[in-house]
Amino acid sequence: AQAAVVPQELTTVRVQDPRVQNEGSWNSYVDYKIFLHTNSKAFTAKTSCVRRRYREFVWLRRQLQKNAGLVPVPELPGKSTFFVGSTDEFIEKRRQGLQQFLEKVVQNVVLLSDSRLHLFLQSQLSVPEIEACVQGQGSQTVTEAILHYAMSNCGWVQEEESRP
Repeated sequence: AQAAVVPQELTTVRVQDPRVQNEGSWNSYVDYKIFLHTNSKAFTAKTSCVRRRYREFVWLRRQLQKNAGLVPVPELPGKSTFFVGSTDEFIEKRRQGLQQFLEKVVQNVVLLSDSRLHLFLQSQLSVPEIEACVQGQGSQTVTEAILHYAMSNCGWVQEEESRP
């Protein structure tokens, strides 16, 4: 008997399009677009696109480490305050490092079971909102938050904000 061919689960994650926010002010920072495309059952939305900054990656890694126990969490590119070269070069190096970090994370079954990772990758909730959602204090469940974002973001459904 032929064994059924199970389609291989593939998750592509890309970190791209770095943008400086609040340029020229003391609180300027760079954020990056995280594009995810997957056929994995682990993910709620098959495609997603969010923007995150380095500080949020640092938070994510700390949370993953806390929950993963003995499972090693991949490293992030360093903070490197002393950087020789252009800012663009630094941003590009960091982009590559962030992408490698996420590529390793999404291949790890233990890390994939952390709902913070899913909200980080597939919703535009802020860090405190992610925390609230994971602890069940948000207005939506993790899945609802992701689906809501997927629908609003990809323009499948144009819905009015129904806030009284």
